[in-house]
Amino acid sequence: MTEAMHQVLVVEDEPAIRNVLTVLLEAEGYRVIEADTALRAEIESRSHKPDLLLIDLGLPDGDGIAIIRRVRAWSPMPIVVLSARTQEEQKVAALDAGADDYVTKPFSARELLARVRAALRRNVRGSEQTGALNLGPLQIDLEKREARGAAGEIHLTPLEYRVIECLARHLGAIITQAQLIREVWGPERLGDSRGLRVCIMNLRGKIEPDPRKPRYLVTEAGLGYRLRSDDSPGG
Repeated sequence: MTEAMHQVLVVEDEPAIRNVLTVLLEAEGYRVIEADTALRAEIESRSHKPDLLLIDLGLPDGDGIAIIRRVRAWSPMPIVVLSARTQEEQKVAALDAGADDYVTKPFSARELLARVRAALRRNVRGSEQTGALNLGPLQIDLEKREARGAAGEIHLTPLEYRVIECLARHLGAIITQAQLIREVWGPERLGDSRGLRVCIMNLRGKIEPDPRKPRYLVTEAGLGYRLRSDDSPGG
């Protein structure tokens, strides 16, 4: 899929800003769908299934974070937030809800386009993977966000799925702690290595035959983590 074929849903209630974004994206070859409310955002996202969602958080009929959560419940599409909210807690809340990136208003056109391109590249790399992981008796469907083992369904939290998805995009490769935190929690949380360790520990408890001797989610001392599957080299 080329950039000219990518479809972007722009959710922004300010007509002037929405028009600027539409002109900017269309000039780069993207196809644009517009929504000015939370309700329209949900309708358009489900009917068009865009390649990327660009969303403002302050909408007249609801909060953009709620839309992010609802979209993330059924779609892995990249989500880039464009908002005037600058407080760290608000940025973290959007990223924890499932956003992939956060751009603060007023924005640089070049930076925004670079963030959009980066989000789409990450998504393409992820879609090139099988979409399903085989970890011994455990099967994880990354598209449907379903996990099943020998004893039946296994519950993974949205955060745990995002960690697995990030590792799966680089299956068999070492991913640094900083890269994992940046892609899953966001750049504002780069110092939160404890949160990552807790998440990894919980994941191992769910996916490893022996969490004390990990076979699939392996620590690379001083570097980060590596995800191995039964389909990957050395898996």
